[in-house]
Amino acid sequence: MPQPIIAVIGAGVMGEAILAGIIKKGVTAPDCIRAADTVIDRLEKLHSEYGVQSFTDNAAAVQQAQVVILSIKPQQMKKVLPHLRGKIDPQALVISIVAGIPVQEIVNGLNHPLVVRAMPNTPAQIGEGITMWTCAPTVSDDQRELARSILRALGQEIFDQEESYLDMATALSGTGPAYVFLFMEALIDAGVHLGFQRSTAEQLVLQTVRGSVDYYAQKKDHPAHLRNQVTSPAGTSAAALYYLEKAGFRTAISRAIWAAYERSLELGKGRETQPPSNEKHD
Repeated sequence: MPQPIIAVIGAGVMGEAILAGIIKKGVTAPDCIRAADTVIDRLEKLHSEYGVQSFTDNAAAVQQAQVVILSIKPQQMKKVLPHLRGKIDPQALVISIVAGIPVQEIVNGLNHPLVVRAMPNTPAQIGEGITMWTCAPTVSDDQRELARSILRALGQEIFDQEESYLDMATALSGTGPAYVFLFMEALIDAGVHLGFQRSTAEQLVLQTVRGSVDYYAQKKDHPAHLRNQVTSPAGTSAAALYYLEKAGFRTAISRAIWAAYERSLELGKGRETQPPSNEKHD
C-alpha cells in the first residue's frame, strides 16, 4: 500500500508530537509529511530533525494530501478554514485536534464532509497520551481505521459517536496533565519548604506519582480503597487527608474541570476569553 501524504497544519508542540508519532509508528514516511507554519525557524527545526517537508502556505501544503491534520489554536480557525476551502482533495480525511470546534463547523468552513474531531493530550509527545475522538457520519470505515492508526501513534484512543464527549474529554484528559503538573509542583515546593534539596524533592515526587499510577493500573481497584490502605487511624495520612478535605480539595478539582468544560463550549461558539462562571470580581 502506498504511504499516505499527510499535511500537518500548525507545527507547534502538538503538531510535532503528531508527526513524530506517525513517523515512529511507521504510519507514513517522513518525506510524505508536510508541516505548515508561519514560523520559519520552527519549520527548519522539524525538517532537520525529522526530514519532513516544510511549507509556509497552508493551501500549498494540503495539495494531493490524503490526510490533513489541523493543529492550530481555536482563534485561528476563522482564518485558516476559508483559506483551505476548496483546496483539499474531496476524498481526503481532515483530522482536527482544535479544542472546542465542532465537526459541523469544520465541515461547513471547509465545505468538506470527511472530518474527524479528536482531543489528544500532552503525553502524546512521548507516545503515552490518550485521545478521545469522533467523526462525521460520512467518514468511511477505511478512513476511520486510518484515523485510528494515526491517533494510536500518540498513545491510547477512545472513539465515540457522541460528539458532546469531546468537550468533556477536553476538560478531563486534554487539560488533565496541567492539573497533574500543578499538583506535582505543589508537592515539590512543599518538600523544599520542609528542608529537602529541590532535586531530592523532585525525585521523591516523581517516583511517588509514577509508582502510584502504576500500582493503581496493576491493582485495578477503586482509588478510594487504595487510599484507605495507606491511611492508618490517627496517622500521618489521615491528618493530611483531613486537611485536604477541609480545604475543599475535591471541590476545587471538580470546579476547575467544570470551568475547563465551559471554556471548551465557549470556544465552540466563537466567544473570546471571559471570566469563569459563578465567580465574583471586584
